Amino acid sequence: MSAAVEVRRDTRSGRGADTTALLGSLVAAIALTGLLFDQIAPFSGVVGFVVIAYPVFLALYALLLSLGEDGLAVRDRLASVVVSSLAVVAGLALAAIIAYPVIEGWDPLWLGNFYTEDMSNAGPLDPIEVGGILHAAVGTLWQITIALAVTVPLGLTCALFLNETRGAFTRLVRTIVEAMTALPSIVAGLFIFASLVLSLGVERSGLAAGCAISVMMLPIMIRAADVVIRLVPSSLREASLALGAGQLRTAWHVVLPTARSGLTTSVLLATARGVGETSPVLITAGYTQYLNWDPTVDAQVSLPLATFTLVSSSEPSMQERGFGAAAVLIVLVLVLFGLARLIGGRAPGAPARRLTRRKA
Repeated sequence: MSAAVEVRRDTRSGRGADTTALLGSLVAAIALTGLLFDQIAPFSGVVGFVVIAYPVFLALYALLLSLGEDGLAVRDRLASVVVSSLAVVAGLALAAIIAYPVIEGWDPLWLGNFYTEDMSNAGPLDPIEVGGILHAAVGTLWQITIALAVTVPLGLTCALFLNETRGAFTRLVRTIVEAMTALPSIVAGLFIFASLVLSLGVERSGLAAGCAISVMMLPIMIRAADVVIRLVPSSLREASLALGAGQLRTAWHVVLPTARSGLTTSVLLATARGVGETSPVLITAGYTQYLNWDPTVDAQVSLPLATFTLVSSSEPSMQERGFGAAAVLIVLVLVLFGLARLIGGRAPGAPARRLTRRKA
């Protein structure tokens, strides 16, 4: 008796039949839900429409697929549709988050004074042609630079320590780092305010704000760098040690260059956490409408704090400036991320530039 030949299952996505069933189910679900809302039940609202239409769409899609597929294929297609739907929702939410401040602050973005002036001469009733966010942009750049100067060396050193050493102290440090990832930002601001401003007499300034931001960035940097360094193959370490290199030289010349691209990502994650902080800056640096180029003296505002203060105003012109500041902050973060990704190193598997020059 010959064995049954197993038929190879087609796992490709985007087939014609699947597309037809998907579109047909979507149209039918919208039509049925519209009929329910308009003729049968006294329902209303966009959210309620989507909540009812989506399960109807999944049920109709599964029914159409079951006409030509078995149960396993139907479940696979349904899972793909659900995951794709969640991805679309997340993408739309991200687009809305980015688009909303850009739309609300569209007019100030096209004015030259918005980038070249501070708010020292602008009152609540002045039009958007007066005043700008130069003082906030300078403060953000100074504070994030100070925070990165503190965070990057400390974060890399701590991540290497957690990976290259073993013992009770290592476990204690790892536990503290994991606990600090959930640290409220206002606690970090109060810690720097108590330790630097009150105890050591440091003036409330951009320097204190940068230190407070670094407290928020440090655990993110350590956790991300720790995970990246763990992915470095142990065979590379063993080969370096077998050739006579010490542990420090192995970490500096083998581990860190191998994980360079991932370490860049960890710096990006820490920067994303620190660049949007508001409460630590308010506590440690205060708010000012004047441009301050010196981060060691006097108050220095940041873009997030300026956005919060301006949007909280009841005047439409101030709110427009606040949304414009938020849009500039988004663009600034995207530019910094792009530069860091460009400088971050070669793609996985690509040879180093120095090796390429040697071959040439």
